[in-house]
Amino acid sequence: MREFHSAGAGGGAPALLGEPGVVRVQKRAMRVMVRFATQPETIHTREGPVRARAGDAVVSAPTGEQWPIERAAFEQRYRPAGPPGAYYSVPRPSLAVRMTDPFAVVLGDGVSRLSGQPGDWLLDYGDGHFGIVGAEIFAATYTMLD
Repeated sequence: MREFHSAGAGGGAPALLGEPGVVRVQKRAMRVMVRFATQPETIHTREGPVRARAGDAVVSAPTGEQWPIERAAFEQRYRPAGPPGAYYSVPRPSLAVRMTDPFAVVLGDGVSRLSGQPGDWLLDYGDGHFGIVGAEIFAATYTMLD
């Protein structure tokens, strides 16, 4: 199984740039609810458990799906949207490739590991972080730039 590692450094990851079928995409602005972890916890995502540290944002989509984001990355990707806890995602370009085989992503904490299935999208957010997005969610939340 192929494995990709979040590096924590900005710019496109060479591992993804070399993938056939890589495209530039942009997340659509969407409203989400956010809380900030007050202590370490584990968030159970579709792709696997992810550790959140105190201060990390825990984002909840309208579908109920949750995922943690390191505070610095959160501040780059989201803006307040009015009521307390409401935020909008900031549309920003990312690199993506639809994977044809099972794969994994090791997150920046070096411990949390996401599992992707054929048809899922591997995303490079351009800030050193990778993510996995299921095909249905990808189609609803991303726009192709290429």
